[in-house]
Amino acid sequence: MSHYDENTLEEVRRANDIVEVIGEYVPLKRSGANYFGLCPFHSEKSPSFSVNPDRQMYHCFGCGASGTVYQFYENYLHMSFPEAVRALAERAGITLKETDYSPEQKKKKERRDKLLAVQKEAAYYYYALLHSDHGKACLDYFRNRELSDQTMRNFGLGYSDAFSDDLYRHLKKKGYPDDILKDSGLFTFDERGVRDKFFNRAMFPIMDQYSRVIGFGGRVMGDGKPKYLNSPETDIFDKSHTLYGLFLARRSRRGYFILCEGYMDVIALHQGGFDCAVEGCVPVIRQ
Repeated sequence: MSHYDENTLEEVRRANDIVEVIGEYVPLKRSGANYFGLCPFHSEKSPSFSVNPDRQMYHCFGCGASGTVYQFYENYLHMSFPEAVRALAERAGITLKETDYSPEQKKKKERRDKLLAVQKEAAYYYYALLHSDHGKACLDYFRNRELSDQTMRNFGLGYSDAFSDDLYRHLKKKGYPDDILKDSGLFTFDERGVRDKFFNRAMFPIMDQYSRVIGFGGRVMGDGKPKYLNSPETDIFDKSHTLYGLFLARRSRRGYFILCEGYMDVIALHQGGFDCAVEGCVPVIRQ
């Protein structure tokens, strides 16, 4: 049962053009009034999957799958209906009004949302640093590992600067309070002050099945110790329930996963066409 009224559902649906949404996952080509591509719900060699921009519906003439953007997220990303609504609302920048939460549930959700926002902002910052003058050595490292620019974008790879409070200062400027930053797993708070947990490292964002950043892994650039470092468990990051690369691997719809030992193994396999590779998040980040 949804927490949202019909007006809210319609607002979210209208804000997410179905051609753009499905086009993020399925290559589409216009033919007449519709767009066509290979159906993501069954194996086929000739495109029978149609997306109608006027009706904002999709339909497969091969397997019969059909629906709106909501059904696409439900069936393709394996989301519940409320999860699909929330994901599409976030995609469109719409703030949902949910009235069925108790005060305690609402407080807990707001805190989780803030922790997720911190991780997302950190991932953006690390990605930007990788492509700045500061990240040149790290970018060379990834390229020496033969990773393409597209692969680096797909996995959101980044770089944490050599300054031990770089991210902290950035997030404070963004207005995040210390109580949230302390629980994010990104910083060390002690009598000496606040320090970034990750600095001078190649950064690997860890995302949940809905592509939300929930933690990081980092490989040091140079001879620092420890060579490999990972986020501690937090309210949003449970290592025993997280698979690195799942957010991409689930789209392969192969019915199985290839389990790897390290982040770089997962990334290399995806780049090589083995798009169902994942890794448990107590990892060894291969050199």
